[in-house]
Amino acid sequence: MSDDSETPSGPFEGPEKLLEIWFAPSPADLPDANTAESGRIGLRKVPRQVWEEMLDIVKCQVLSFVEGKEMDAYLLSESSFFVSPHRLILKTCGTTLNLLGLPRILEIAKEHASLNSVYRCFYSRKAFMFPEKQQGPHRDWNAEVQFLDNIFPSGAAYTIGKVNGDHWLLYVTSPGDDLNAGTAPGSPSLKTHPLPSTAEEEPSVDACAAANDLKVDYTIEILMTDLSPTARALFDTSASTLPIPTSEPTAHALALSSTIGVSELFPPSMTTLDAYSFVPCGYSSNALIRWRDDAGTDLANSGEGYFTIHVTPEEGWSYASFECNVPLSTCSNVDGIPDLKTLVRRVVEIFQPGRLTFTLFISSEENTNAEEEDGQSAVEAAQRAFRAALTLPRASSSENGEQKYNKLYKRTDKINYEFGGYDLAFASFEKIE
Repeated sequence: MSDDSETPSGPFEGPEKLLEIWFAPSPADLPDANTAESGRIGLRKVPRQVWEEMLDIVKCQVLSFVEGKEMDAYLLSESSFFVSPHRLILKTCGTTLNLLGLPRILEIAKEHASLNSVYRCFYSRKAFMFPEKQQGPHRDWNAEVQFLDNIFPSGAAYTIGKVNGDHWLLYVTSPGDDLNAGTAPGSPSLKTHPLPSTAEEEPSVDACAAANDLKVDYTIEILMTDLSPTARALFDTSASTLPIPTSEPTAHALALSSTIGVSELFPPSMTTLDAYSFVPCGYSSNALIRWRDDAGTDLANSGEGYFTIHVTPEEGWSYASFECNVPLSTCSNVDGIPDLKTLVRRVVEIFQPGRLTFTLFISSEENTNAEEEDGQSAVEAAQRAFRAALTLPRASSSENGEQKYNKLYKRTDKINYEFGGYDLAFASFEKIE
């Protein structure tokens, strides 16, 4: 999405490389937890200039910055960077060198926050559209795994989904897997579910209660390709009809966010939105969602999350991603926060993809006991929500006299993983023409 990261005539690699590093289970477990002042402990003490020097290695720059109660959100020339006291998330697209920033991140954590070991590390990405354009270890998944193995000797790598179709790649370490020690994570139990031929019913109220007993770490990604011409046109800044000029990229992007519904994905009263419009096309946004009134006051319990959106709208390789870590119900809105099905529909109505992939990570202290009486786990409840959002007919609605996007999809893949401490739901859908 950067104005100068690719030649104007060449394709841009939309799918992101996502690196997430935990240095402790929560801010309350940090060495300086007892000296907290406005949340500025752990990694949040690191000066912005230090992070920018690390991002120079990755080959991207900071465009803007939002400070929250519990985390800082950096909007980058290629995607986003989130810093919490105990964890950071680096998400970059194009031909950035995401993994090359990892050694420097570990040095920064040690030098500025006395964090000498990694609690958990995750690295993931969708299959690249143009792998031949990548550089360094990102040219090949095996090379990326080898790079990570040299740092985390006991990590584990997985390919999830169709190798010759839409698939997702994941590298994960378990607590204690750092430079000096660690044990390999247990082999995940793979559950591959047959695709039912009939519509699934909504889960029961009792099922919802069990499925929504989630802990802090909950992350959903919606990775979308083949955006409709109508959706792609929204992000063509060279032909923008908004009253805000594209010479003001933040103001233009905020106006666009309001026009297309990004500002309304979560209640505006909970949302601090930062956005950027690229020339001649493209869009990025970060949002901090304060989903609990006491966010920032309890180091052991999170009350603030984020969502981030990135759009590469060019015809032939259009792509959009949505990522969010606010815990969502699978049944009904809670205190104005949309349930999972509602959020999926809102995102899909904006981007109108021809194909899309979901990944949902759920962390729970009692995942092994999370099964409901009828055998439905939290990730299975999420799978039902995905399917209900996209494959079950619903009444059409309209806004300003225009019909809303209401296409139906067919599910092409459904896989659940159990990692021990984490559950993962993976699903792929294609639009029915």
